[in-house]
Order: sequence, then C-alpha cells, then structure tokens
Amino acid sequence: MTKAREIMSGGAECVRTSETALDAARKMADLGVGAVPICGEDNRLKGMLTDRDIVVKVLAEGKDPRAIQAGDLAQGEAVTIGADDDAEEILRTMSEHQVRRLPVIDGHDLIGVVSQADVARALPNPATGELVEALSY
Repeated sequence: MTKAREIMSGGAECVRTSETALDAARKMADLGVGAVPICGEDNRLKGMLTDRDIVVKVLAEGKDPRAIQAGDLAQGEAVTIGADDDAEEILRTMSEHQVRRLPVIDGHDLIGVVSQADVARALPNPATGELVEALSY
C-alpha cells in the first residue's frame, strides 16, 4: 500500500516559533502554500499554521501581524503521520482530526507534508471521495 513518504510534498520549510505572523504569511506567499509547519529553535515540530489562522486569529481580531509570534498561534500538540504509515492511516488520521494537511515525521525529523490534494492524486476515486466527505462535515 502507498506510504506517506511516497505521496507527501517534501522539503517542508518551517516558520520558527519566534517569527511573526507576517513572516509566516510572507513565507507562505513565497512558497505558494496555504500552511507551514511551526518549529521551535530545537527544530522540533510545534504545530501547523494556516493562512486561515492568520486571517481569523490575527487580522480579524485587529491584531498586528508584526507583533504576534507564530508560536503563539500553535494549538496543542501537532497531529502528524509517520513516513512509513500507509494511505489508510493517513485517511483515518485526517478524518479523525478534521485536518487537511499532516506533517510527515521520520523519527523526530520533519520530512514533508501530506495534503488532501496529495491524497487525492495518489489514491483511487472512492477513497478520495470518502476523505473529502469526512473533511467536509
């Protein structure tokens, strides 16, 4: 069965916990992505930050994106997937946690991100449809 490392987008770039929401937004724009992993100074994953997080938790609340650190926007423990976990586990984890992106971990190292789009491209239509349905409720 297909493994996370086979369908993930590799080379994920972290935003540091100490960087600002503005820095994170610029990084997303430069990379053409809607989310970036948040990593501590120790390179350990602290969470995921989405463009929606910045809009809802910073801009919509009238906060200055230059004054809010990315680490302040991380919520709880990051939901991840192991590099050798199979597609069924990816689907189960995304559905259970209602997330569209999963950081892929190999040991303690972040090696990529599996997105809903990655899953859609890699799996047969019925499995893709089930994922989209599960994430839409």
